[in-house]
Amino acid sequence: MTLHHVSVGDGVPVLALHGWTPDHRLMTGCLEPIFSRLTGYRRLYPDLPGMGKSPAGDIDSSDGIMAAVRAFIDEQIGDEPFLLIGESYGGYLARGLVMERAEQILGIGLICPIGTLWHKDRKLPEHVVLRSEPGVLESLTEGEDFAELAVVQTADALAAYRADVAPGLAVADTAALERIQKNWALSTAPESGPPYDGPSLIVCGRQDAVTGYEDQFGLLPHYPRATYAVLDVAGHNLQLEQPGLLDALIREWLQRAAE
Repeated sequence: MTLHHVSVGDGVPVLALHGWTPDHRLMTGCLEPIFSRLTGYRRLYPDLPGMGKSPAGDIDSSDGIMAAVRAFIDEQIGDEPFLLIGESYGGYLARGLVMERAEQILGIGLICPIGTLWHKDRKLPEHVVLRSEPGVLESLTEGEDFAELAVVQTADALAAYRADVAPGLAVADTAALERIQKNWALSTAPESGPPYDGPSLIVCGRQDAVTGYEDQFGLLPHYPRATYAVLDVAGHNLQLEQPGLLDALIREWLQRAAE
C-alpha cells in the first residue's frame, strides 16, 4: 500500500504521524508554521490507512497500519536517519517505531500521545473550558463538534480546527476504523524493548480529556532524555490552543536532536 502524503522541504527527513480519524492536515497545520522558518528539514506527512486519501484496503488492525507505515518509511526514507513526531494515536505508532528502529531515529516528539491504549483505563480530567470569546459557539454550524473537546473556545482556535482537524474527520472511512479498532493494540507493545536514549519530547495538555497527561509520566523511564511538559489551558487539541508553547518546545527538541 502506498500512503497518500505531502512532502515539504529538503534535508533531514521528519516523519509526522497524525492521530485517529483526522488526516495529515492535523500535522501540517501545527508543524509547518514552525518548520517553514527553518532550513534543512524534509517534512513527510502521510495519511494513515482509512484516513485522508489513504484507503484502508483489507487492513483490520493497528499491526496492519504499522506495516503500511513501515513500507512508507522504506519507500520514502530508506535507511537514512530521521526525526519522528506523533500526535495522539500517531504517538502510539511512533512509540512502536522507536522500539523497532531506535538506531535510525534521531529523536522522537510526542504531542498529546496515547499513554494507556484503552480509553476506559486512562486517568482523565473532566472536560472544562478555560478561555472563550463571545459569539464563537453561536457561529458553529450544525454537526460541528468543535466544542466537545475545546478548552480554548476562541475565533483563532475555531479557525485552526476548521482548517486542520475538521476536513480529515469529514473524509475518514469510519467503517474501516471501527473494524481496525477491534484489534487496536500492537502485537508487540511499545517500550517492550530497551530504553530509547535519543532526544525526546512528550507534550501533554493539563485539561486533555481524551488521552490525559498522567499516564504519559509512566513513559519517562523508557525515554531518559525526554522533556515532559504538561501545558495548562490545553486539551487534546493542544496544538490549536497553545501554539506558541508548542513552537518553543519543538524548536528546542530539534536543537537537541541536531546536537
